[in-house]
Amino acid sequence: MKIGVVGCAGRMGRMLLETILSTDGLSLSGGIEHTGNDAIGCDVATLIGGDATGILVGGDAAALFAASDAVIDFTVPMATVMHARLAADTGTILVVGTTGMDADQLVQLQAAGQQTTIVHAGNMSVGINLLEGLVQQVSAVLGNDYDIEVVEMPPRHKIDAPSGTALMLGEAAAAGRGVDLGAVSQRTRDGHTGARTPGDIGFANLRGGDVVGDHTVIFAGDGERIEITHKASSRTIYAAGAMRAALWAKDQAPGLYSMKDVLGMA
Repeated sequence: MKIGVVGCAGRMGRMLLETILSTDGLSLSGGIEHTGNDAIGCDVATLIGGDATGILVGGDAAALFAASDAVIDFTVPMATVMHARLAADTGTILVVGTTGMDADQLVQLQAAGQQTTIVHAGNMSVGINLLEGLVQQVSAVLGNDYDIEVVEMPPRHKIDAPSGTALMLGEAAAAGRGVDLGAVSQRTRDGHTGARTPGDIGFANLRGGDVVGDHTVIFAGDGERIEITHKASSRTIYAAGAMRAALWAKDQAPGLYSMKDVLGMA
């Protein structure tokens, strides 16, 4: 299976390159970066410290999609929307790990999914997606007698807050209660806030250092507290999940899918 990587010079892009090149049954069709990036024209091996591959970092997204069975995108929302259109035009599988997409951008992703197979997840980790299912189950059982807080700590470079993963977990908690997250989400606390509003789902967004990703969902009741935690120690888990999604997607009809579909949890 020929897989391309957009944003290949970034932290996640480099991890994807390394994973593709070391996985049997996969081949790297190419990698691209945005105009002006210093990596353009370099062998992709220079990004990961491996032997020369003869594959040069490019800047032509259309050419990459035309040459690939699947493209993996961990970039930014505006770029992802453009890539979704290219995927739809070429029939190329698109695996999206981009976070911070707004409602309109998600609608455009859904529209592209009518013409090709797209897998989109706020987090590609198998463990996080299992955690999401557990959070929904616990939330459903405990109900409003327990206060829910989502605490996250990605690295200092994370640009959106709450992260896609934190929102996934918040949505799972809200689904367990049968409510809309937007109606009960509490994302900022500062100054004299008064008592906590019953039923709120709170978010605490930490950032710092080279942390890969720590996420905890707290269910705080009277007399006890339940904490469910996932700690990522390497970005390899996200790359492995993305490869799993791409391989799964090759046998699927056009549509917009999630990692729950990939893992048989939908």
